[in-house]
Amino acid sequence: MSAISSSLSRRGFLASSAAVGAAGLFPAAARAASQDGAIRPFRIDVPEEVLVDLRRRVLATRWPDRETVGDRSQGVRLAKLQELVRYWGTDYDWRKAEAKLNAYPQFMTTIDGLDIHFIHVRSRHPNALPLIITHGWPGSVLEQLKVIEPLTDPTAHGGRADDAFDVVIPSMPCYGFSARPTETGWGPDRIARAWAELMKRLGYARYVAQGGDWGAPVSSAMARQAPAGLLGIHINLPAAVPPDVAAVLAGGGPAPAGLSEKERAAFDSLDTFYKKYRAYAAMMGTRPQTIGYALTDSPAGLAAWMYDYNNGEPERLLTRDEMLDDITLYWLTNTATSSARLYWETSGQSVLLAAAQKTAEILLPVAITVFPEEIYRAPETWARRAYRNLIYFHEVDKGGHFAAWEQPELFSAELRAAFRSLRQPI
Repeated sequence: MSAISSSLSRRGFLASSAAVGAAGLFPAAARAASQDGAIRPFRIDVPEEVLVDLRRRVLATRWPDRETVGDRSQGVRLAKLQELVRYWGTDYDWRKAEAKLNAYPQFMTTIDGLDIHFIHVRSRHPNALPLIITHGWPGSVLEQLKVIEPLTDPTAHGGRADDAFDVVIPSMPCYGFSARPTETGWGPDRIARAWAELMKRLGYARYVAQGGDWGAPVSSAMARQAPAGLLGIHINLPAAVPPDVAAVLAGGGPAPAGLSEKERAAFDSLDTFYKKYRAYAAMMGTRPQTIGYALTDSPAGLAAWMYDYNNGEPERLLTRDEMLDDITLYWLTNTATSSARLYWETSGQSVLLAAAQKTAEILLPVAITVFPEEIYRAPETWARRAYRNLIYFHEVDKGGHFAAWEQPELFSAELRAAFRSLRQPI
């Protein structure tokens, strides 16, 4: 297929782009005419003129003056961002990312009136355990591409045939190639119900779920809802912060007395994050439309916004091309504003707080892996308070917020270990 999807020819692609302006590829609500649960093949083929327009905009960036400090305490440093953006406009090649995505089977289906894009790869091994993985912000399905082969073909990556998974990786509503709702209400709970319907539609009677960042509250919502067939979840950004600690963090006070060494380290990391690095969430949680105008109109602005996540974590732990793949996907799909609305939908509630994520209501098995360069290292003591049915907890020695992207082999090994006890002979 040479079109961006089975129903969008190159002409349709451009017409759709025109419906939202030169920056966008899809209409605001790209609902298919069919509501019968059909699953349609999908393929990406961005017109060259769209990429030319992006490069033109990038190279025409109007820059601010240099920061007045010698560090990044005011945000992304001018020289660093100019270096990235100049590379983006001259040497970066989106076609490589496009080829990576198109190397896997992609599909579109309409759930709850919204087109949902997803990658679906079945294992060659019999009795593979179906797994749905959810990305977050500022990520996309690109985060999980490197784990597809280790998960579906574990024998080629140090695992056993019995550890194989069928892998489903959807783009969240408002993100990437999934449609953008024109109504409110698409928060983690509604996405969780859509994912349960997706797994049912794919014919899976038993499956597990995984998520980090926004994928964690979505997976947790699935576990709370406990749809038929869901066996358990794995998360790599747990909502383990206890209410008493959360109250102190909200007030900006000193660490509570009686914390263990690991709990104090977690508190200090969270305190720094809330005081210095969470401005993006505050803005998107209260005024996503306002910040959206800048992000939608300026590629350099979008790059700076995503690049600065958690004090520049993407810069530290991803390659330059990997970062630009993700930023370019947001630009091409015109989802900078729509993705920000997920923060507004949840009223800015932190994905890290046990009370906000209602962890006490989760009865299904929960597995957690803690990666050392995550926003905070969740202590096991907090995790066991938050999740009453914690079946697996492991701290690994490398990796951060984009764990599947940064450490795909380690991430895959963790999922094999985490879900091993939930596999049942057929």
